[in-house]
Amino acid sequence: MALLRKINQVLLFLLIVTLCAILYKKIHKKTVIKNETDVESETPEELEEEIPVVICAAAGRMGAAMAAINSIYSNTDANILFYVVGLRNTLSRIRKWIEHSKLREINFKIVEFNPTVLKGKIRPDASRPELLQPLNFVRFYLPLLIHQHEKVIYLDDDVIVQGDIQELYDTTLALGHAAAFSDDCDLPSTQDIHRLVGLQNTYMGYLDYRKKTIKDLGISPSTCSFNPGVIVANMTEWKHQRITKQLEKWMQKNVEENLYSSSLGGGVATSPMLIVFHGKYSTINPLWHIRHLGWNPDARYSEHFLQEAKLLHWNGRHKPWDFPSVHNHFWESWFVPDPAGIFKLNHNS
Repeated sequence: MALLRKINQVLLFLLIVTLCAILYKKIHKKTVIKNETDVESETPEELEEEIPVVICAAAGRMGAAMAAINSIYSNTDANILFYVVGLRNTLSRIRKWIEHSKLREINFKIVEFNPTVLKGKIRPDASRPELLQPLNFVRFYLPLLIHQHEKVIYLDDDVIVQGDIQELYDTTLALGHAAAFSDDCDLPSTQDIHRLVGLQNTYMGYLDYRKKTIKDLGISPSTCSFNPGVIVANMTEWKHQRITKQLEKWMQKNVEENLYSSSLGGGVATSPMLIVFHGKYSTINPLWHIRHLGWNPDARYSEHFLQEAKLLHWNGRHKPWDFPSVHNHFWESWFVPDPAGIFKLNHNS
């Protein structure tokens, strides 16, 4: 009897242990499922998404890129990753400027652009040689520089961002569109500013319609142009449509036939984009690209209008760090002094 009692006690003990193990597994499983569900139920807004912003830092105007970066970083809580693009001989200076200034806290990568990819693709143009600088064509090669992002923002260096860059990043691109731009016809107060500075806002202002190759495109010369100084790009579509190869083809054709020049629209990097993206791009909110601030030092927007703008662009010859220029106080408030003392403001000439 004693042996039987002992066996029963052992069996009871094993039963209790088994029940405890089963109970533990059930509780643990529920906890794991709950945690996984919590993660899956988080909305995209709750998950911090990295926003890649590409901007070039040219040797003679590096202060422009730093001011733009400062304005972007200071006006958002989003997780920004800056891709700062330069030529080999400027990379160490770019890093020093960032790491020895108030920009040291930004998340950034320095990317070298190799200008040999442009060999034989750029036609010499004496009217505005600065537009032939290699970094002007970085926007053509975005997928070669940026690899792990589906969506990318590209900005010219002569911009200041006054809004939250997240809003620009959230621009919707239509199915099949590789990029979004600002139409030159949708700019608020566009008629006033065009009258003041004599701008054209159609394809006629960029392409030479006397040339058969341009006529054969079948694009009306009165078609509204767009400005590629601010781009929201879909890298998957860009690569799928071989946008870079298409742009290079038109660069080569221009070398051979002189289809466009800076004496027309003032931008040899704009014309091939107008051709390749004709009828195949989405649009950016007009307030996210208020431009022409650098076209004429005598033409001004209203101060109230510029304060409401999300992004200001001094495209044109008259830059806000130089003389003469207009509305430069908007730009100067974001200027980051050069630790090397090389880049200086010139407003007193």
